Amino acid sequence: MDLYVPILVLAVLAGGFAIFSVAIAPFTGPKRWNRAKLDAYECGIEPTPQPVGGGRFPLKYMVTAMLFIVFDIEIIFLYPWAVSFAPLKNDVGSVLSSGLGVFALVEMLLFIVTVLVAYAYVWRRKGLDWD
Repeated sequence: MDLYVPILVLAVLAGGFAIFSVAIAPFTGPKRWNRAKLDAYECGIEPTPQPVGGGRFPLKYMVTAMLFIVFDIEIIFLYPWAVSFAPLKNDVGSVLSSGLGVFALVEMLLFIVTVLVAYAYVWRRKGLDWD
């Protein structure tokens, strides 16, 4: 239990500081309200009126987010696989004789090829252009 005392003390200090900061802010901050402060913030420009239903939203943002998730998940799968080969030498024989074996090597190559095909498709369809 003695090993966890510094971590517990740090957590209590961090939580106390966060609660103190939120609690003291209304009393110490300036209270000069105006129309600009009460409006929605849109990068320093005047807000544009929106239709009641919300209006159209560009699909490009969602496609970019999905592409980020796909390639981020690829890294999540590749990282543990690459770390498992860390203590091995850099020759093919040691990779094939590791605990993962040929099956894992072939599976990872198929996974990388599949993601590269998806990347080439997105690139060709100009999904990475931000125009």
